Amino acid sequence: MAGAQTITGEDWYGEDLGAVRHVGVTFVDVDLTEVRTSGAVFEACVFRACRFNASTHVHSAFVGCTFDGVNFFDATFEGCKMTGSEFRRCTTRPMKVSDGVWQGITARGADLGRLDLSDSDLRDADLSMASLAGSDLRGAHLEGALLRGADLTGTDLRGAQLGGADLTGARLRDARIDLAGALVLAEQTGAVVDLESDAHHLS
Repeated sequence: MAGAQTITGEDWYGEDLGAVRHVGVTFVDVDLTEVRTSGAVFEACVFRACRFNASTHVHSAFVGCTFDGVNFFDATFEGCKMTGSEFRRCTTRPMKVSDGVWQGITARGADLGRLDLSDSDLRDADLSMASLAGSDLRGAHLEGALLRGADLTGTDLRGAQLGGADLTGARLRDARIDLAGALVLAEQTGAVVDLESDAHHLS
């Protein structure tokens, strides 16, 4: 289904939408609770005040979409592509994400606390002022991501790729981080990690 149109107030509760395709469609107050998609494509679509509660999406794509005031309570995204999408005033907890490509998303100030985002592709994402407290970001790709002022309290960042990420003002109390991540943080703060000196003392 393609074309610039607006769908308002539809009740799609529990429907299996399969590999449906929507391009440039605006969805307003649409109930997508417990909806299932598999291989679906939503491109340059707008979702406003829609409900994705307990919905399941497998290998579906939401590319360049805008989610405004959307409820994702208990939604599952497995192997989905969210490249370039924007999230505004959305309810994102709890939400299940696995093998996701969320490159270049904008989720400023979003509450992503205690989510499992391990191994997700979040390159160039704008997560400024977002709460990621207690989240699992092990192995996540965060290269070039904006994390300015983000709350990373208790976040597991082991194995995360942080090259080029902007962590200015990020709160990192009790965050778990490996040596590679520590080096990135040291570089941003102007500190110098002298590994050769440490090796010399240990020898």
